Amino acid sequence: MLIGYFLLSFLIVGLDQWVKSAIVSAIPLGESHPVLTNVFSLTYLQNTGAAWSIFEGKLAFFTVITVVAVAAILYFMVKNRGGHVLLMVGFSLILAGAIGNFIDRIRLGYVVDMFQLDFIQFPIFNVADMSLCIGVACLFIYTFFEERLKGTHND
Repeated sequence: MLIGYFLLSFLIVGLDQWVKSAIVSAIPLGESHPVLTNVFSLTYLQNTGAAWSIFEGKLAFFTVITVVAVAAILYFMVKNRGGHVLLMVGFSLILAGAIGNFIDRIRLGYVVDMFQLDFIQFPIFNVADMSLCIGVACLFIYTFFEERLKGTHND
């Protein structure tokens, strides 16, 4: 079943790269297109840092962190193969998010961001960022409920 989790990661990386490509070709840099007025917009930005542009321009730092993170996630995925689905999906989503943004950093020198929440002051983000956040949430939920989940069915 481990191959299924790697396939999930691969599909999310593909979706991330496809959405980024579509945004780059459809929206000029820095421009915003409302989808739901005062709620959600598509805004093409190039981010050389992380959320809120922290560590801006630190490509070497992000390269090292990503390589270490991907290696660790791969290790934990293999070590826990057959583990609870919530744990494995969390690992898969984190892997996909890390790789999706890493591709941008290596290929372009920045990460393409596009999703803007207009009703709150929040960083503009992308599919890879969502994948990372949801993956971390899955791991937190799994960790919090680990004892209860151990008795449930594993896929």
